[in-house]
Amino acid sequence: MNDRPKIKDIAERAGVSPATVSRALTDSGLVTEATRRRIHEIARELNYRPNVRARNLRTQRSMAVLLVVRDVGNPFYLDVLKGVEAVGRATGYSVLMGNTENDPEREAEYFDMLRDGHADGMILMTGKLPGDIAGQPAGIEDLAVVVALEIVENAGLPHVQIDNIAASRSAVRHLVDLGHRRIAHITGPMPETMSVGRRDGYRHAMAEAGLDIPEGYEQHGNYLLESGRDAVRQLLALPEPPTAIFVANDEMAYGAIHQLRRMGRDVPGDVSVVGFDDLYLSQAFYPPLTTVSQPRLDIGRMAMTVLLAILAGEAGPAEPIVMPTELLIRASTAPPTA
Repeated sequence: MNDRPKIKDIAERAGVSPATVSRALTDSGLVTEATRRRIHEIARELNYRPNVRARNLRTQRSMAVLLVVRDVGNPFYLDVLKGVEAVGRATGYSVLMGNTENDPEREAEYFDMLRDGHADGMILMTGKLPGDIAGQPAGIEDLAVVVALEIVENAGLPHVQIDNIAASRSAVRHLVDLGHRRIAHITGPMPETMSVGRRDGYRHAMAEAGLDIPEGYEQHGNYLLESGRDAVRQLLALPEPPTAIFVANDEMAYGAIHQLRRMGRDVPGDVSVVGFDDLYLSQAFYPPLTTVSQPRLDIGRMAMTVLLAILAGEAGPAEPIVMPTELLIRASTAPPTA
């Protein structure tokens, strides 16, 4: 026997029609505030839960969205997920996280899920589109996709991002203000737009300070810890090693500091290090990492808000939504030794 309460049970208790109950439970403006409040109270008393399967069949929607990331094991994405879920939960949407691990086939599979109706929309955080879509931008016109933090050029998609150039300039200017003149940079994967932006911010700040960038001072990484270690090995092998390193993300900065210690260098006594992201471990790391903080929770909220507007039939913003950043100065940076 199925004793699960139904809309008609709430309607009988409230003395209204089932249609009125349905409108009230979706917070329709067609129902007075007093009636809406009364219906919500009765629904709680009866422990009413909507029949999601029936609703989805009726609306032809899955009521799910995809959050597609490079690596689900990276803690960077957790706060973004929390922000997306907070907005999604309030509107009846569930959030599925897709893990691509930089595999083009897996990236394409998630877009196939979107095309096939297994999800209504996507928040994309991989920095690129699958090959078949990237070659034919028109292929995404009918898909609800919002790009968060990463940047996909010439795709015509709404973006929620930060100013990578300005954030990187502030990080390098901090090192310059401390008195550093030999400042190196470990980039993200090139030529991805976000990595290029952070590298360009480094170059701008160096030029503004009248500082040269010696050959070998720009080392290419891939956002993973080991590439930070590898880059430091290359930097310390130079005839004139740097006294400071600006790293394109915190995970590579952790690897860089580990390797500096292995090679007998003190941080920040011998080499100062600045990261980018402000992962939750950055405060507990030793020494606590100076880093650029991104408002990941707010970015997730904003990306989901934009996606919901698109799903409601509104046009996405014509210009990228740029979220603020902040340089958090901690103990991994100090003036260079004499």
